Amino acid sequence: MTKQAVTVADLTVGSRQFSVPMPPVFESKEAEQLHVKQRLAAAFRIFAQQGFDEGLAGHITVRDPIDPHTFWVNPIARHFSLMCVSDLVRVDHQGNIVEGHSAINNAAFAIHSRIHHHRPDVNAVAHAHTVYGRAFAALNQPLKAISQDACLFYNNHGVFSEFTGVVSSQSEGDLIAESLAEGVGTILVNHGLLTVGKSVDACCANFVLMDSCCHSQLLAQAAGELQQIPHEIAEKTRTVAASDIVTWGNFQPLYEKLLARDDSFLQ
Repeated sequence: MTKQAVTVADLTVGSRQFSVPMPPVFESKEAEQLHVKQRLAAAFRIFAQQGFDEGLAGHITVRDPIDPHTFWVNPIARHFSLMCVSDLVRVDHQGNIVEGHSAINNAAFAIHSRIHHHRPDVNAVAHAHTVYGRAFAALNQPLKAISQDACLFYNNHGVFSEFTGVVSSQSEGDLIAESLAEGVGTILVNHGLLTVGKSVDACCANFVLMDSCCHSQLLAQAAGELQQIPHEIAEKTRTVAASDIVTWGNFQPLYEKLLARDDSFLQ
């Protein structure tokens, strides 16, 4: 799938007169590391606000910019709504905790380590067992292009149809990575949803939108026959909806709202 560059000028009126939020440029890898950890902690709190926080399930990871062979992840049993930068744990691809003070979920390592391995273009991975994600995953089918938002996922996500219980081995993580292919997400049948992104921002926003699109399709399918967007229009729409600037940008209002309410996650 060829992805064309979409610019701020394509999406806005007045961007030559006024500043527009843009992905940051860092003076050092240390500054970048702090930024991605802050965004990761924020992503967990946003997941909590969305209700994506049941039990021990669910994890978001981000590749470390200083040591890309390691990634940051949430400690086990820490509620998403309380997550702070200081809680995060860094683990390598062999399963060694190299920074942090907590154990992590084995499924988080088994799934995320293999996706980080297979997709060098991906810096963040999110997975959770949401109400609408679980319901839609039971259908064993992909999302359909029934809305502008759903076009982000048109021919851009997979379906992993093999459920064998709680993921505990990296070999199953390899299979999940295979179902993801070059897409931005995959539906894990009888399990939940998983999304990826070049940044925590894009990955988290993609997950929120995928869950919402599952909800919309469940409602539409229950009400009647689906009116689907034609192939050419769906692909054209995906070019914009799945662009780097839009997927990153979709996170910014969520982050702004969180920051205005409580900035304790930064610590």
